[in-house]
Amino acid sequence: MNGSLIEAIRQLPVARTHGRLKRMSGLLLEATGCHLATGDRCLIQGSNGLNVEAEVIGFSGERHFLMPLTSPTGLRPSDRVKPLSDDCDIPVGDELLGRVLNGLGQPLDGKPAVTTKENIQLHAEPINPLQRRPINEPLDVGVRTINGLLTIGKGQRLGLFAGSGVGKSVLLGMMTRNTTADLTIVGMIGERGREVKEFIEQTLGQGGLERSLVIAAPADSSPVMRLRAAQLCHRIAEYFRDQGRDVLLLMDSLTRYAQAQREIALSVGEPPTSKGYPPSVFSLIPKLVERAGNGSQESGSITAFYTVLTEGDDQQDPVADAARSVLDGHIVLSRELADSGHYPAIDIGASISRSMPAVTSEQHRQCMQQFKHVYTRYLHLKDLIAIGAYQKGSDPELDQAMELHPLLQGYLRQGMYEQVDSQSSIAQLLSIWSPEQAPVPSTTSN
Repeated sequence: MNGSLIEAIRQLPVARTHGRLKRMSGLLLEATGCHLATGDRCLIQGSNGLNVEAEVIGFSGERHFLMPLTSPTGLRPSDRVKPLSDDCDIPVGDELLGRVLNGLGQPLDGKPAVTTKENIQLHAEPINPLQRRPINEPLDVGVRTINGLLTIGKGQRLGLFAGSGVGKSVLLGMMTRNTTADLTIVGMIGERGREVKEFIEQTLGQGGLERSLVIAAPADSSPVMRLRAAQLCHRIAEYFRDQGRDVLLLMDSLTRYAQAQREIALSVGEPPTSKGYPPSVFSLIPKLVERAGNGSQESGSITAFYTVLTEGDDQQDPVADAARSVLDGHIVLSRELADSGHYPAIDIGASISRSMPAVTSEQHRQCMQQFKHVYTRYLHLKDLIAIGAYQKGSDPELDQAMELHPLLQGYLRQGMYEQVDSQSSIAQLLSIWSPEQAPVPSTTSN
């Protein structure tokens, strides 16, 4: 008999211990008699034939707290709780491209289950920070404002800060269709089910979907499913990165991810701190974000965009503040610009790419600084200009800002299906400041 088969037989447990369901309060389930650790999966087998997968989120004495991944409707007291394997196998490979999956890797697009030649585990050890390759190469996302004024590097992680209805989904779709990354992984966490379908069919389109993987856990999914979907996005992205591919990871949204953890933490009695968020939320965000970025010298990169919903456009929201502190820059979408029909509604003055100096030339950075200086100078005094309180000739620098404003505003605008590559974006930026143009005092470097 094969030696490996004999060893596998020896490792089989003599008996499997099953627990029993004792209590259910909201989405929180309590079971006893289980030999489980936090993070383990189990299957609740109902007496009526219902099977519900759950995850261990805590314990107290001999009682384990479980959170179901699907609807627990139909469960009864003393239903059997069966431990599952330590981790689940995730199919990975190019066969995933063009598919729409849920947080368990199951298809949502009506197509057959994904079958690949290789499987990986959901949980993996984080990469050693000293083994990461530095960010030194730009990534083209096909959006002129980002390519020219907020240049991002491969392996950079940015936040997309926006309220509701200011065009963040459209901007994500533009980047998905236009990027030069090898593939795109889109995580739709906690969004409305209608938005998931609209994003895939209208914003992303068939062309964008063919080179993308969409993982969706809508708002009506359990909080555990939403957390798992976010983890699945990153785990699959890590696989492709380790294969030497450049991955663009778009997660919409980090706020819904935090809210899912808040639901779980409050269910097990963790005290709320800032605006109802318990401390575990602010420890979980960095753990997730740190999984993106560059790999070792031989591997590829994960360039990640995380949307952050700012309630009432409040940039000091605790989740937004926590995300800003661990990300490599942020892009702020302005409601005022969106209301005026200016798209993409990127607020240049409030946005920054911290990795831009490492991936751009000195001339490029100087033009970017001049652009920001002139554009924001006009915005600060536009009300005076509108009512005629400013007399032309009083300030040569402001006169120049008034003259260039239509040109600068045209540079910032871009159609939803218009693609502007990085080379063209930079060339158009440089052409604004011709040699005959009087120099504008440059701001300090970012």
